[in-house]
Amino acid sequence: MPASTLPGTIQPAPAGQLGFDVNQPLITATAQAFRNAGYTFCVRYVPRILTMAANNLTNAEAQTILNAGLALMAVQHASPSGWQPTTSLGTTYGSNAATYASEVVGLPEGMILWCDLEDIPKGTDTKNIIAYCQAWYYAVHAAGYVPGIYIGFNVWLTPAQLHDDISFQHYWQAYNGSLVATRGFQMLQHTQKTLNGIDFDPDVTQNDNLGDSALWLSL
Repeated sequence: MPASTLPGTIQPAPAGQLGFDVNQPLITATAQAFRNAGYTFCVRYVPRILTMAANNLTNAEAQTILNAGLALMAVQHASPSGWQPTTSLGTTYGSNAATYASEVVGLPEGMILWCDLEDIPKGTDTKNIIAYCQAWYYAVHAAGYVPGIYIGFNVWLTPAQLHDDISFQHYWQAYNGSLVATRGFQMLQHTQKTLNGIDFDPDVTQNDNLGDSALWLSL
């Protein structure tokens, strides 16, 4: 049975908000600890393959995060080192992200789902990278979500290609990520920290160079 749609409203993320992305489920105590430490939003993970259940966001955890006073966003797990981007893989992964977000988590349509683009083997044809990104974008967009993209290391596209040749309008920069021409970023990641034994990456929101912002779910 599909998960019930989460409560709250989708809102533009104000500039200058401190949040975190974490590859570990949160419970009430840990979510509240982050909120008490001054963090205002959380980014949690959805799978590439629907049968891969480890450390993925669930409907219950999402409600726990929201009830702790944290806004919520979702990103797909990165592909393993050595992966090869293709059109078909982009369609599969994008469709899986949207299906999981809707049926398992209950994320409302109109939310950003972030594509994690990083660690592509050197020498990969840039046409294949662009094709993967576009296929992921269209699959997520067709499902009613807003595609966003996390730009990590070794993406092998120039800043101009990252803006001009893919359709994304929401960009998030990894602490070691490439630049994006023209638009720039709506969220910046910083190097890993630890809070109460939980490893996480801090993130800060900003308006991009065109005045647009990330979108999150908040009560």
